[in-house]
Amino acid sequence: MTTSLAPSEAPLPVDTGEWVEPAAQAVAEAVVRDARDFGVYARTGGWAFALKVARSVRPGGQAAEGSEKVSAKAFAELAGCSAERVMRYYKAWDMAADDALVPQFEALVPGEDVELPEADVWLSYYSSRNSATSVRGHAITAAAEAEGIKATKALEVAENPTALRAAILADPGTAEAARGALLDRMKEDPALQTEMARAIARTGDLKKAVAQEAKAADRIEYVRQIAEGGQIRTPAGQTVAAPAELRAEAERHLTLIDELDDSEEAGEWAGEAYDTVKSMVARAVEADPALRVKERRAKFYSSLQKATKVFEELTLDEVLEEDVVEDDMLQRLEALQEAISTCISALRKATTTS
Repeated sequence: MTTSLAPSEAPLPVDTGEWVEPAAQAVAEAVVRDARDFGVYARTGGWAFALKVARSVRPGGQAAEGSEKVSAKAFAELAGCSAERVMRYYKAWDMAADDALVPQFEALVPGEDVELPEADVWLSYYSSRNSATSVRGHAITAAAEAEGIKATKALEVAENPTALRAAILADPGTAEAARGALLDRMKEDPALQTEMARAIARTGDLKKAVAQEAKAADRIEYVRQIAEGGQIRTPAGQTVAAPAELRAEAERHLTLIDELDDSEEAGEWAGEAYDTVKSMVARAVEADPALRVKERRAKFYSSLQKATKVFEELTLDEVLEEDVVEDDMLQRLEALQEAISTCISALRKATTTS
C-alpha cells in the first residue's frame, strides 16, 4: 500500500552548490555556436578573424592554380565591410608571420584551422588605421626602431592620444617617460620649444617653478665654474684665479649637489653653496690689497657708467615742449649738480695727493 504525503510534508530539493549541466538537447544550436565562437575569441582575440582573412584572401585576386582564395575586395563584399579593413587584418597576419608567430599565407587554405597566438599579442600587430603608411607613420616607425621596440606598439599609442593622456595623468613612470621624450623632441623642434615656453609663462605656478629652477641652475653653475675652472668672478665682474681653499670648498659643495637623488630638490643645496662660496669670494677680495683696489675701482666705473647713461637718456626736448617742468625737478637737478661737484673736487684732491 502506497502512502501519499501532503504537499507540506513533501521533501524539499537539496541545493548542493554545484552547477548542473543542462541537457544537451535543451541547448539551442545557435547558443552552442555563439559560446564556441566566444571561447575562441576570448583566447585569441583578433587572431581568430585574421585567420579567416589569411586563409581566404589573396590580394589582387590572382589566385594560385587550384586555390579557392579570393581578392580582398571580393572577401569584403561577402563580409559586408570595406576592403581596407580586410587588408588591415591581412597586414597584421603578414607582420606576425614575418616574426614566425603564425604560418605564412602560402601554408594556409580556406577553412583550415591552426593554432593561434594569445589575444594580448594581437594589438602589437594590428592598427585600426592606416597610420603606418603615412609620413607620420613612417616617422613613428623609424623612431620606434631607433628605440628598439616594435613599430606597431608606437603606432598603437599614437593612434590613441586619449589613452596616452590617461596613462600620463595616472602613472608617474609614464609621465617621466613623456617628460624625457618631450625634452628630447624640443631640442630639434623650435616650434614646440616656443609653445612649451608660452604655456609655462601663462601658468603662474609653472612660471614660478621655472624661475626658481633657473636661479638654482645659475648658482650651481657659479659654484661649478670655481670648482672645475679654478676661477672666480668678483662682484665687480673681474675674473681672477680662485684661492686653493675657496676652490676646495666649491668642490665639496658641488659633490654634495651632484650626489643628490633625482627626487631631491637641489634649490636649497644650491643656495647654501652659493652663499658660502660668495662670502668666501668677498673675503678673498678684501684679503688681497691689490685686488681690493681693482675691485673698488671697477665698482666705481660701473656706477659712473650707469649714472651717465641714465642722464643721457633724459629727453629734455619733450619736457620743454609739453611744459611739464616742475620746481621739484629743478631742485633734484641742482642737488645732483652739487653732488657731482663735490665728487669731482674730492677726486681731484685725491689725485693731487697721490
